[in-house]
Amino acid sequence: MIEIFRIIIVALILIGAFLSLVAAFGVIRLPDVYTRNHAASKAATLGVLTVLLGTFLYFYVEEGHVNSRVILGIVFIFITSPVAGHLISRAAYNSGVKLWDKSVQDDLKTKENVPAKKGQ
Repeated sequence: MIEIFRIIIVALILIGAFLSLVAAFGVIRLPDVYTRNHAASKAATLGVLTVLLGTFLYFYVEEGHVNSRVILGIVFIFITSPVAGHLISRAAYNSGVKLWDKSVQDDLKTKENVPAKKGQ
């Protein structure tokens, strides 16, 4: 039974490392601030959460105690990272950072935000 938990722990940590690597590539390769922020807030959060979950299971199975610091880390990352990503994207949009030009539809743009064309 212990071997199954060890395999699960290793799998969680490897999946978390892979997701963090994907997030790093996303931040480097994606075209605009909004997609980069999406990669950082989604993939990196999931990567860190799976690594912390693997760490929690390791301490629980191997050492035999519940590590409250890891639980607090999981809760803190789970709550703060998506909120911070949303606020950064909102601040970028409100400050006028342009969207990626290719096939992106701006659903937040309203009639008041659109400048009037000449002759209208």
